Amino acid sequence: MWQEAAERVYRARFDPCDVTVTAVVGADGVAVVDTRCSPAEGRELKESLRTLTGAPIRWVVNTHAHFDHVWGNVEFVAPRLTPPARIWGHASVPAGSEFDLAAPVTKALLEQLRAEAAEDPGWAAARLDELEVAAPTELVEERAVIDLGDRALELLHLGRGHTAGDLWLRVDDADVLLAGDLVEQSGPPAYGPDSFPLEWAATLERALALMGPGTVVVPGHGEPVDADFVRRQRAAIDAVAREITRLHIAGVAVEAALDEGAWTLPRAGLGQAVRRGYEALIG
Repeated sequence: MWQEAAERVYRARFDPCDVTVTAVVGADGVAVVDTRCSPAEGRELKESLRTLTGAPIRWVVNTHAHFDHVWGNVEFVAPRLTPPARIWGHASVPAGSEFDLAAPVTKALLEQLRAEAAEDPGWAAARLDELEVAAPTELVEERAVIDLGDRALELLHLGRGHTAGDLWLRVDDADVLLAGDLVEQSGPPAYGPDSFPLEWAATLERALALMGPGTVVVPGHGEPVDADFVRRQRAAIDAVAREITRLHIAGVAVEAALDEGAWTLPRAGLGQAVRRGYEALIG
């Protein structure tokens, strides 16, 4: 299951959601990057990590605030893990609605997930009905460094894109960059209701400055890629932003823009991109 992306940097893909989890092993313990979709999956992740290393899990990093990356956090704090791990995330993440189970948008998300799990009622009962959340307490504005003992894990916020609080992670002694959902390999870039389609390409451009020809980039979903892949995805995202801007300037109504545009990414996934882009241009 676990594959080595770089020396002592391991990644694995988990269903549901085909989410990628990364474990960075240092002399003082393990940093786990993203924790899957639920407490039950967080427990499964802990068990899987024990087959990988006997080192203690001391740090958790959330690349962003979406449920498929953070709803396993609760399994890594007391009393479910002692001593507890310190949970890191961008400063905007604790205010993310998916950490507020009473928020209308989160209630709607839970209803949607239960509907999608209707063919497998055990999945919903085991994973959603026991749901608890644990938001990051170690907050990053632009940059932070976690000392793993014999190596360092650098956390960087290079701008908005998939969300307001996307983090890049870089291991100081390995040519690997963890991208979260700012880079997607198993599908097209995911534009949600909290995305920033007009800013995403610039964020990727800043990240490309950190990459060399041999850099391994681990996306939030899918297999590792290289800088050329990121460069091509940046170009496609930039083309979407330019087309949204062109349509807005031309006076095309937001309701018609999706049908009238010429798109470099699948149209089916661009509804939120158009809406969010128009909001930013109007705003």
